[in-house]
Amino acid sequence: MSLCSREPRVPADRLVAEMVPPPRFDSVRFSTYLPDPNQSSQREAVHVLEEFANGLGQSPGPATGRRGLFGFGRGKAPKVPAGPRGVYLDGGYGVGKTHLLASLWHATDAEPSRKAFGTFVELTNLVGALGFQQTVQTLSGHRLLCIDEFELDDPGDTVLVSSLLARLVEAGVALAATSNTLPGKLGEGRFAAADFMREIQGLSAHFRALRIDGEDYRHRGLPEAPAPYSEEQVTRAARATDGASLDDFTALLDHLARVHPSRYGALTDGLSAVCLTGVRPVPDQSTALRLVVLADRLYDREVPVLTSGEPFDRLFGEEMLKGGYRKKYFRAISRLTALARDAAPLVDAG
Repeated sequence: MSLCSREPRVPADRLVAEMVPPPRFDSVRFSTYLPDPNQSSQREAVHVLEEFANGLGQSPGPATGRRGLFGFGRGKAPKVPAGPRGVYLDGGYGVGKTHLLASLWHATDAEPSRKAFGTFVELTNLVGALGFQQTVQTLSGHRLLCIDEFELDDPGDTVLVSSLLARLVEAGVALAATSNTLPGKLGEGRFAAADFMREIQGLSAHFRALRIDGEDYRHRGLPEAPAPYSEEQVTRAARATDGASLDDFTALLDHLARVHPSRYGALTDGLSAVCLTGVRPVPDQSTALRLVVLADRLYDREVPVLTSGEPFDRLFGEEMLKGGYRKKYFRAISRLTALARDAAPLVDAG
């Protein structure tokens, strides 16, 4: 099986239906989040988000008539919320932000069709597929919109998302987001963010920011990632593993340029493992950002990744790791490292 032979077509209604927490987070709950005992901000985040979920327990409505997001005392009448209408989880990669965001989605008392969960990229892809007005109409009836990995990569996204979230808040939709960047710093280092500060500040006003400190849990108490294997080992393991794909890394990068990122999830449908030969540093930023999206989809679906060639910490050059997208690249390295650990048993089986 080869990823390069796949050219999935994803209808718009599937994009909407799939706006739920990925399989990796099907069973997570606030009770399964294990705060680092040395990080009080992690315990505080759980407490605040539990209150946030409880505050969404009433029927939704427009902003002028719904209850405050953090609730009100028993027997008191609803009132217009005075503060931000969403929560924004800021912290480094691997501190459990997505776990908490998915737990919030699960804890919110609403039918799955009335709450949405997706990455920032998936949200912008939805607008591209449905159009702005149809996206507003589709999401306006929701009680909650969760946006994972919130980032502003270009001026167009800034204006688009600012307008979209403003319309949804007016319709009474509660917001929750995760990011590695504080709301007021979005876009910094990527484009002339100062020219779009009005939109960025408007986005920031929708959220109460919660800082979550801690080290990457994927590296906490775990062995180092396995070194890349030989091409022969990877090929043999791929052929011995039902449902595994086998591709040359350079050929896969070329294929990703021909497939829209909104289809990368469908690209991995049914895979038990991804095996890649000849891994090397990516040649440019556009290619690197596409690889980041693929890494996120593989991580969401818990697909092990077995490779030969260069190790994952050499995927992105020094200039990339110092640039505006560095947090995306470090997240991709972290997630691919975790998937490489998961793939180690395939070599023994092969």
